[in-house]
Amino acid sequence: MTSSPTPPASSGTAERVVVPPRRLFVAVLVLLTAVAPLSIDMYLPAFPTLAEELGSTATGVQLSMTAFLVGMALGQLFVGPLSDGIGRRAPLLAGTFVCFVASVVCAIAPSIEILIGARFLQGLGGAAGVVLARAIVSDTARGALAAKLLGALMIVSVIAPVAAPLAGGALIAGIGWRGVFWVVAGLVLLMFLAAAVVATESLPTRERTSGGVPATFRAAREVLSNRTYTGYLLTFCLSFAALFAYISASPFVIQNILGFSTTTFSLLFAVNAVAITVTSAVAAALAGKIAYRRMTGWGLSAGAVAAVGLLVCALSGVPMLPTLVLFALFQGSLGFVFANATALALQETGRNAGTGSAFLGFLQFMLAALVSPLVGLAGEATAVPMGIVMVIAMGLAVASFLVLPRRDGRTSQGDDEEHASHREGAAVA
Repeated sequence: MTSSPTPPASSGTAERVVVPPRRLFVAVLVLLTAVAPLSIDMYLPAFPTLAEELGSTATGVQLSMTAFLVGMALGQLFVGPLSDGIGRRAPLLAGTFVCFVASVVCAIAPSIEILIGARFLQGLGGAAGVVLARAIVSDTARGALAAKLLGALMIVSVIAPVAAPLAGGALIAGIGWRGVFWVVAGLVLLMFLAAAVVATESLPTRERTSGGVPATFRAAREVLSNRTYTGYLLTFCLSFAALFAYISASPFVIQNILGFSTTTFSLLFAVNAVAITVTSAVAAALAGKIAYRRMTGWGLSAGAVAAVGLLVCALSGVPMLPTLVLFALFQGSLGFVFANATALALQETGRNAGTGSAFLGFLQFMLAALVSPLVGLAGEATAVPMGIVMVIAMGLAVASFLVLPRRDGRTSQGDDEEHASHREGAAVA
Protein backbone atom coordinates (compact mmCIF):
# COMPACT_ATOMS: atom_id res chain seq x y z
CA MET A 1 0.00 0.00 0.00
CA THR A 2 1.30 3.44 -0.78
CA SER A 3 0.71 6.66 1.06
CA SER A 4 -0.82 9.81 -0.27
CA PRO A 5 1.59 12.08 -2.13
CA THR A 6 4.05 13.85 0.18
CA PRO A 7 7.06 16.10 -0.42
CA PRO A 8 10.47 14.46 -0.64
CA ALA A 9 12.13 13.53 2.61
CA SER A 10 14.73 16.22 2.07
CA SER A 11 12.18 18.99 2.43
CA GLY A 12 13.16 19.92 5.96
CA THR A 13 10.91 18.72 8.71
CA ALA A 14 8.19 17.36 6.45
CA GLU A 15 6.80 14.06 7.66
CA ARG A 16 5.79 11.13 5.58
CA VAL A 17 2.55 9.29 6.16
CA VAL A 18 3.42 5.98 7.84
CA VAL A 19 1.15 3.22 6.59
CA PRO A 20 0.94 -0.07 8.56
CA PRO A 21 1.40 -3.38 6.71
CA ARG A 22 -1.50 -3.82 4.35
CA ARG A 23 -3.20 -6.84 5.92
CA LEU A 24 -2.97 -5.57 9.49
CA PHE A 25 -4.09 -2.12 8.40
CA VAL A 26 -7.13 -3.44 6.55
CA ALA A 27 -7.96 -5.80 9.43
CA VAL A 28 -8.02 -2.89 11.89
CA LEU A 29 -10.23 -0.82 9.58
CA VAL A 30 -12.58 -3.78 9.19
CA LEU A 31 -12.84 -4.13 12.96
CA LEU A 32 -13.45 -0.39 13.35
CA THR A 33 -16.25 -0.54 10.80
CA ALA A 34 -17.90 -3.70 12.14
CA VAL A 35 -18.27 -2.76 15.80
CA ALA A 36 -20.90 -0.03 15.27
CA PRO A 37 -23.44 -2.16 13.35
CA LEU A 38 -22.83 -5.04 15.74
CA SER A 39 -23.58 -2.69 18.64
CA ILE A 40 -26.77 -1.56 16.93
CA ASP A 41 -28.27 -4.95 16.15
CA MET A 42 -26.92 -7.70 18.43
CA TYR A 43 -29.44 -7.06 21.19
CA LEU A 44 -32.51 -6.74 18.94
CA PRO A 45 -33.83 -10.26 19.66
CA ALA A 46 -33.79 -9.46 23.40
CA PHE A 47 -36.10 -6.44 23.23
CA PRO A 48 -39.12 -8.16 24.85
CA THR A 49 -37.00 -9.72 27.62
CA LEU A 50 -35.10 -6.50 28.20
CA ALA A 51 -38.30 -4.48 28.58
CA GLU A 52 -39.70 -6.97 31.08
CA GLU A 53 -36.51 -7.19 33.15
CA LEU A 54 -36.00 -3.43 33.39
CA GLY A 55 -39.69 -2.69 33.93
CA SER A 56 -39.92 -0.64 30.74
CA THR A 57 -42.11 -0.47 27.65
CA ALA A 58 -41.40 -1.24 24.02
CA THR A 59 -41.05 2.50 23.42
CA GLY A 60 -38.45 2.80 26.16
CA VAL A 61 -36.40 -0.03 24.71
CA GLN A 62 -36.66 1.52 21.23
CA LEU A 63 -35.30 4.74 22.72
CA SER A 64 -32.11 2.89 23.59
CA MET A 65 -31.68 2.23 19.86
CA THR A 66 -32.47 5.84 18.95
CA ALA A 67 -30.02 7.09 21.60
CA PHE A 68 -27.26 5.01 20.04
CA LEU A 69 -28.00 6.31 16.53
CA VAL A 70 -28.09 9.94 17.70
CA GLY A 71 -24.85 9.46 19.64
CA MET A 72 -23.24 7.91 16.59
CA ALA A 73 -24.36 10.81 14.40
CA LEU A 74 -23.22 13.56 16.79
CA GLY A 75 -19.98 11.76 17.61
CA GLN A 76 -18.94 11.68 13.97
CA LEU A 77 -19.73 15.37 13.58
CA PHE A 78 -17.41 16.13 16.51
CA VAL A 79 -14.60 13.60 16.00
CA GLY A 80 -14.12 14.16 12.25
CA PRO A 81 -13.24 17.88 12.37
CA LEU A 82 -11.27 17.37 15.60
CA SER A 83 -9.11 14.75 13.88
CA ASP A 84 -8.33 17.18 11.05
CA GLY A 85 -6.67 19.41 13.63
CA ILE A 86 -4.91 17.00 16.01
CA GLY A 87 -4.54 13.86 13.92
CA ARG A 88 -6.43 10.57 13.72
CA ARG A 89 -4.76 8.38 16.35
CA ALA A 90 -5.59 10.26 19.58
CA PRO A 91 -9.34 10.73 18.85
CA LEU A 92 -9.53 7.11 17.68
CA LEU A 93 -8.10 5.75 20.92
CA ALA A 94 -10.09 8.12 23.14
CA GLY A 95 -13.39 7.42 21.39
CA THR A 96 -12.83 3.68 21.44
CA PHE A 97 -12.09 3.75 25.18
CA VAL A 98 -15.31 5.70 25.83
CA CYS A 99 -17.20 3.11 23.79
CA PHE A 100 -15.68 0.30 25.85
CA VAL A 101 -16.63 1.89 29.18
CA ALA A 102 -20.15 2.62 27.92
CA SER A 103 -20.53 -1.00 26.77
CA VAL A 104 -19.65 -2.21 30.25
CA VAL A 105 -22.24 0.18 31.74
CA CYS A 106 -24.84 -1.20 29.30
CA ALA A 107 -24.08 -4.71 30.53
CA ILE A 108 -24.68 -3.78 34.20
CA ALA A 109 -27.40 -1.15 33.71
CA PRO A 110 -29.98 -1.40 36.54
CA SER A 111 -32.64 0.68 34.75
CA ILE A 112 -33.81 1.63 31.29
CA GLU A 113 -32.75 5.25 31.90
CA ILE A 114 -29.15 4.26 32.58
CA LEU A 115 -29.20 1.91 29.59
CA ILE A 116 -30.40 4.73 27.32
CA GLY A 117 -27.68 7.07 28.60
CA ALA A 118 -25.00 4.42 28.22
CA ARG A 119 -26.18 3.62 24.69
CA PHE A 120 -25.86 7.29 23.77
CA LEU A 121 -22.26 7.34 25.07
CA GLN A 122 -21.59 4.03 23.33
CA GLY A 123 -22.64 5.56 20.01
CA LEU A 124 -20.72 8.76 20.74
CA GLY A 125 -17.50 6.86 21.36
CA GLY A 126 -18.06 4.25 18.67
CA ALA A 127 -18.42 7.02 16.11
CA ALA A 128 -14.65 7.50 16.21
CA GLY A 129 -14.02 4.13 14.61
CA VAL A 130 -16.55 4.65 11.84
CA VAL A 131 -15.61 8.18 10.83
CA LEU A 132 -11.86 7.75 11.20
CA ALA A 133 -11.74 4.49 9.23
CA ARG A 134 -12.94 6.43 6.17
CA ALA A 135 -10.65 9.37 6.93
CA ILE A 136 -7.62 7.10 7.28
CA VAL A 137 -8.40 5.54 3.91
CA SER A 138 -8.58 9.05 2.44
CA ASP A 139 -5.23 9.90 4.07
CA THR A 140 -3.37 6.85 2.83
CA ALA A 141 -4.92 5.84 -0.49
CA ARG A 142 -6.10 7.40 -3.72
CA GLY A 143 -7.98 6.35 -6.81
CA ALA A 144 -8.66 2.65 -7.32
CA LEU A 145 -6.94 1.67 -4.08
CA ALA A 146 -9.20 3.98 -2.07
CA ALA A 147 -12.29 2.60 -3.80
CA LYS A 148 -11.21 -0.98 -3.09
CA LEU A 149 -10.63 -0.25 0.59
CA LEU A 150 -13.89 1.65 0.94
CA GLY A 151 -15.63 -1.21 -0.84
CA ALA A 152 -14.19 -3.67 1.68
CA LEU A 153 -15.39 -1.50 4.56
CA MET A 154 -18.81 -1.27 2.96
CA ILE A 155 -19.06 -5.05 2.61
CA VAL A 156 -18.35 -5.44 6.32
CA SER A 157 -20.84 -2.73 7.25
CA VAL A 158 -23.49 -4.64 5.29
CA ILE A 159 -22.69 -8.13 6.59
CA ALA A 160 -22.39 -7.10 10.25
CA PRO A 161 -26.00 -5.88 10.70
CA VAL A 162 -27.26 -9.15 9.21
CA ALA A 163 -24.99 -11.37 11.26
CA ALA A 164 -25.60 -9.39 14.46
CA PRO A 165 -29.23 -10.38 15.15
CA LEU A 166 -28.49 -14.01 14.28
CA ALA A 167 -25.45 -14.06 16.57
CA GLY A 168 -27.32 -12.08 19.20
CA GLY A 169 -30.20 -14.54 19.18
CA ALA A 170 -27.81 -17.45 19.76
CA LEU A 171 -25.96 -15.58 22.51
CA ILE A 172 -29.12 -14.43 24.28
CA ALA A 173 -30.33 -18.02 24.59
CA GLY A 174 -27.17 -18.89 26.51
CA ILE A 175 -25.98 -15.75 28.31
CA GLY A 176 -28.90 -13.30 28.17
CA TRP A 177 -29.02 -9.72 26.91
CA ARG A 178 -26.44 -8.55 29.44
CA GLY A 179 -24.06 -11.15 28.11
CA VAL A 180 -24.50 -9.68 24.64
CA PHE A 181 -23.25 -6.32 25.88
CA TRP A 182 -20.30 -8.04 27.57
CA VAL A 183 -19.46 -9.58 24.18
CA VAL A 184 -19.72 -6.13 22.56
CA ALA A 185 -17.45 -4.72 25.29
CA GLY A 186 -14.92 -7.45 24.51
CA LEU A 187 -15.02 -6.64 20.80
CA VAL A 188 -14.53 -2.94 21.50
CA LEU A 189 -11.61 -3.70 23.81
CA LEU A 190 -10.07 -5.79 21.03
CA MET A 191 -10.57 -2.86 18.66
CA PHE A 192 -8.88 -0.52 21.13
CA LEU A 193 -5.85 -2.79 21.53
CA ALA A 194 -5.58 -3.34 17.77
CA ALA A 195 -5.74 0.39 17.10
CA ALA A 196 -3.15 1.08 19.81
CA VAL A 197 -0.70 -1.46 18.37
CA VAL A 198 -1.27 -1.25 14.61
CA ALA A 199 -2.85 2.08 13.62
CA THR A 200 -0.11 4.67 13.37
CA GLU A 201 -0.85 8.32 12.69
CA SER A 202 -1.96 8.79 9.09
CA LEU A 203 -2.27 12.60 8.96
CA PRO A 204 1.09 14.42 8.86
CA THR A 205 1.43 17.46 11.12
CA ARG A 206 1.93 19.83 8.19
CA GLU A 207 -1.40 18.76 6.68
CA ARG A 208 -3.49 19.38 9.80
CA THR A 209 -5.78 22.33 10.23
CA SER A 210 -5.09 24.86 12.97
CA GLY A 211 -7.02 27.63 14.70
CA GLY A 212 -9.36 25.69 17.00
CA VAL A 213 -13.14 26.10 16.76
CA PRO A 214 -13.05 28.92 14.14
CA ALA A 215 -10.92 26.70 11.91
CA THR A 216 -13.37 23.84 12.41
CA PHE A 217 -16.24 26.03 11.22
CA ARG A 218 -14.15 27.22 8.29
CA ALA A 219 -13.38 23.62 7.33
CA ALA A 220 -17.06 22.68 7.58
CA ARG A 221 -18.05 25.66 5.46
CA GLU A 222 -15.35 24.83 2.91
CA VAL A 223 -16.45 21.21 2.63
CA LEU A 224 -20.19 21.91 2.45
CA SER A 225 -19.79 24.77 -0.02
CA ASN A 226 -18.29 22.30 -2.49
CA ARG A 227 -21.36 21.34 -4.47
CA THR A 228 -19.70 18.22 -5.86
CA TYR A 229 -18.98 16.92 -2.37
CA THR A 230 -22.49 17.85 -1.23
CA GLY A 231 -24.03 16.07 -4.21
CA TYR A 232 -22.25 12.80 -3.48
CA LEU A 233 -22.87 13.24 0.26
CA LEU A 234 -26.61 13.40 -0.38
CA THR A 235 -26.43 10.56 -2.90
CA PHE A 236 -24.87 8.27 -0.31
CA CYS A 237 -26.97 9.31 2.70
CA LEU A 238 -30.33 9.34 0.93
CA SER A 239 -29.65 5.92 -0.57
CA PHE A 240 -28.78 4.68 2.90
CA ALA A 241 -32.04 6.17 4.20
CA ALA A 242 -33.93 4.13 1.59
CA LEU A 243 -32.04 1.02 2.70
CA PHE A 244 -32.86 1.69 6.35
CA ALA A 245 -36.54 2.04 5.42
CA TYR A 246 -36.32 -1.49 4.02
CA ILE A 247 -34.40 -2.77 7.08
CA SER A 248 -36.92 -1.25 9.50
CA ALA A 249 -40.04 -2.41 7.65
CA SER A 250 -38.99 -5.78 6.23
CA PRO A 251 -39.62 -7.80 9.44
CA PHE A 252 -43.25 -6.67 9.43
CA VAL A 253 -43.67 -7.01 5.66
CA ILE A 254 -42.16 -10.49 5.44
CA GLN A 255 -43.61 -11.91 8.66
CA ASN A 256 -46.88 -10.06 9.32
CA ILE A 257 -48.02 -9.45 5.74
CA LEU A 258 -46.47 -12.31 3.77
CA GLY A 259 -46.81 -14.74 6.66
CA PHE A 260 -43.30 -16.17 6.78
CA SER A 261 -41.74 -17.45 10.00
CA THR A 262 -38.98 -15.73 11.92
CA THR A 263 -36.48 -18.30 10.64
CA THR A 264 -37.54 -17.76 7.03
CA PHE A 265 -37.30 -14.01 7.50
CA SER A 266 -33.73 -14.37 8.77
CA LEU A 267 -32.83 -16.48 5.73
CA LEU A 268 -34.42 -14.03 3.28
CA PHE A 269 -32.71 -11.12 5.01
CA ALA A 270 -29.39 -12.95 4.71
CA VAL A 271 -29.97 -13.65 1.00
CA ASN A 272 -30.54 -9.96 0.36
CA ALA A 273 -27.39 -9.16 2.30
CA VAL A 274 -25.51 -11.57 0.04
CA ALA A 275 -26.82 -9.59 -2.95
CA ILE A 276 -25.32 -6.31 -1.75
CA THR A 277 -22.15 -8.09 -0.65
CA VAL A 278 -21.65 -9.54 -4.12
CA THR A 279 -22.32 -6.25 -5.91
CA SER A 280 -20.02 -4.41 -3.49
CA ALA A 281 -17.29 -6.91 -4.29
CA VAL A 282 -17.92 -6.51 -8.02
CA ALA A 283 -17.76 -2.72 -7.69
CA ALA A 284 -14.47 -3.00 -5.80
CA ALA A 285 -13.06 -5.27 -8.51
CA LEU A 286 -14.11 -2.78 -11.21
CA ALA A 287 -12.54 0.19 -9.41
CA GLY A 288 -10.01 1.79 -11.73
CA LYS A 289 -11.48 0.06 -14.78
CA ILE A 290 -14.85 1.82 -14.79
CA ALA A 291 -15.38 5.34 -13.48
CA TYR A 292 -16.92 5.59 -10.02
CA ARG A 293 -19.62 7.94 -11.24
CA ARG A 294 -20.74 5.51 -13.92
CA MET A 295 -21.04 2.64 -11.44
CA THR A 296 -22.91 4.89 -9.02
CA GLY A 297 -25.34 5.76 -11.81
CA TRP A 298 -25.94 2.08 -12.50
CA GLY A 299 -26.78 1.43 -8.87
CA LEU A 300 -29.04 4.45 -8.51
CA SER A 301 -30.98 3.55 -11.63
CA ALA A 302 -31.62 -0.02 -10.51
CA GLY A 303 -32.39 1.09 -6.95
CA ALA A 304 -34.89 3.70 -8.06
CA VAL A 305 -36.68 1.20 -10.33
CA ALA A 306 -36.84 -1.31 -7.48
CA ALA A 307 -38.18 1.30 -5.05
CA VAL A 308 -40.97 2.29 -7.45
CA GLY A 309 -41.75 -1.38 -8.02
CA LEU A 310 -42.00 -1.97 -4.26
CA LEU A 311 -44.42 0.95 -3.87
CA VAL A 312 -46.57 -0.50 -6.67
CA CYS A 313 -46.48 -3.89 -4.91
CA ALA A 314 -47.45 -2.27 -1.60
CA LEU A 315 -50.43 -0.59 -3.24
CA SER A 316 -51.40 -3.88 -4.92
CA GLY A 317 -51.62 -6.04 -1.81
CA VAL A 318 -47.92 -7.06 -1.58
CA PRO A 319 -47.70 -10.00 -4.00
CA MET A 320 -45.10 -12.38 -2.60
CA LEU A 321 -42.71 -13.21 -5.47
CA PRO A 322 -42.41 -9.70 -7.00
CA THR A 323 -41.91 -8.18 -3.56
CA LEU A 324 -39.12 -10.58 -2.61
CA VAL A 325 -37.40 -10.18 -5.97
CA LEU A 326 -37.56 -6.40 -5.74
CA PHE A 327 -36.17 -6.49 -2.19
CA ALA A 328 -33.13 -8.38 -3.48
CA LEU A 329 -32.76 -6.11 -6.54
CA PHE A 330 -32.96 -2.99 -4.40
CA GLN A 331 -30.40 -4.09 -1.84
CA GLY A 332 -28.07 -5.47 -4.51
CA SER A 333 -28.18 -2.20 -6.45
CA LEU A 334 -26.71 -0.28 -3.51
CA GLY A 335 -23.46 -2.20 -3.72
CA PHE A 336 -22.62 0.01 -6.70
CA VAL A 337 -23.61 3.18 -4.86
CA PHE A 338 -22.20 3.25 -1.36
CA ALA A 339 -18.44 2.83 -1.76
CA ASN A 340 -18.27 4.73 -5.06
CA ALA A 341 -20.31 7.70 -3.82
CA THR A 342 -18.17 7.80 -0.68
CA ALA A 343 -14.95 7.76 -2.72
CA LEU A 344 -16.26 10.51 -5.00
CA ALA A 345 -17.23 12.65 -2.01
CA LEU A 346 -14.00 12.21 -0.05
CA GLN A 347 -11.76 12.97 -3.01
CA GLU A 348 -13.25 16.49 -2.92
CA THR A 349 -12.27 17.17 0.72
CA GLY A 350 -8.49 17.55 0.48
CA ARG A 351 -6.95 17.89 3.94
CA ASN A 352 -10.43 18.11 5.48
CA ALA A 353 -11.10 14.39 5.02
CA GLY A 354 -12.09 13.99 8.66
CA THR A 355 -14.69 16.73 8.35
CA GLY A 356 -15.96 15.30 5.08
CA SER A 357 -16.24 11.82 6.56
CA ALA A 358 -17.97 13.28 9.64
CA PHE A 359 -20.78 14.83 7.60
CA LEU A 360 -21.23 11.55 5.71
CA GLY A 361 -21.67 9.67 8.96
CA PHE A 362 -23.71 12.34 10.71
CA LEU A 363 -26.33 12.63 7.99
CA GLN A 364 -26.33 8.87 7.41
CA PHE A 365 -27.27 8.03 10.99
CA MET A 366 -29.59 10.99 11.53
CA LEU A 367 -31.61 9.97 8.48
CA ALA A 368 -31.63 6.38 9.75
CA ALA A 369 -33.02 7.57 13.09
CA LEU A 370 -35.67 9.61 11.23
CA VAL A 371 -36.72 6.93 8.75
CA SER A 372 -37.13 4.09 11.25
CA PRO A 373 -40.39 5.37 12.84
CA LEU A 374 -41.78 6.73 9.55
CA VAL A 375 -42.20 3.31 7.94
CA GLY A 376 -44.48 2.19 10.77
CA LEU A 377 -46.81 5.19 10.86
CA ALA A 378 -49.73 3.29 9.32
CA GLY A 379 -49.26 0.19 11.47
CA GLU A 380 -47.75 -3.25 10.94
CA ALA A 381 -50.27 -4.49 8.34
CA THR A 382 -49.27 -2.25 5.41
CA ALA A 383 -46.11 -1.74 3.37
CA VAL A 384 -47.24 1.55 1.80
CA PRO A 385 -45.25 3.87 4.11
CA MET A 386 -42.12 1.84 3.39
CA GLY A 387 -42.67 2.16 -0.35
CA ILE A 388 -43.33 5.90 -0.13
CA VAL A 389 -40.22 6.56 1.97
CA MET A 390 -38.04 4.44 -0.34
CA VAL A 391 -39.30 6.19 -3.49
CA ILE A 392 -38.84 9.67 -2.01
CA ALA A 393 -35.37 8.87 -0.67
CA MET A 394 -34.17 7.30 -3.93
CA GLY A 395 -35.72 10.10 -5.98
CA LEU A 396 -33.84 12.70 -3.97
CA ALA A 397 -30.64 10.64 -4.22
CA VAL A 398 -30.93 10.51 -8.00
CA ALA A 399 -31.65 14.25 -8.16
CA SER A 400 -28.63 15.02 -5.97
CA PHE A 401 -26.43 12.83 -8.16
CA LEU A 402 -27.60 14.42 -11.42
CA VAL A 403 -27.82 18.09 -10.40
CA LEU A 404 -25.19 18.97 -7.81
CA PRO A 405 -21.81 17.49 -8.86
CA ARG A 406 -19.90 19.56 -11.38
CA ARG A 407 -19.51 17.96 -14.78
CA ASP A 408 -16.44 19.85 -15.93
CA GLY A 409 -12.77 19.26 -16.58
CA ARG A 410 -12.16 18.67 -12.89
CA THR A 411 -14.52 15.72 -12.83
CA SER A 412 -12.93 14.26 -15.93
CA GLN A 413 -9.54 14.64 -14.31
CA GLY A 414 -10.79 12.67 -11.33
CA ASP A 415 -11.87 9.86 -13.65
CA ASP A 416 -8.44 9.90 -15.30
CA GLU A 417 -6.83 9.57 -11.87
CA GLU A 418 -9.01 6.53 -11.16
CA HIS A 419 -7.74 4.75 -14.25
CA ALA A 420 -4.16 5.85 -13.70
CA SER A 421 -4.23 4.38 -10.19
CA HIS A 422 -5.72 1.06 -11.24
CA ARG A 423 -2.32 -0.64 -11.51
CA GLU A 424 -1.56 0.43 -7.95
CA GLY A 425 -4.88 -0.87 -6.65
CA ALA A 426 -4.51 -4.17 -8.49
CA ALA A 427 -1.04 -4.65 -7.06
CA VAL A 428 -2.13 -4.40 -3.43
CA ALA A 429 -5.75 -5.63 -3.43
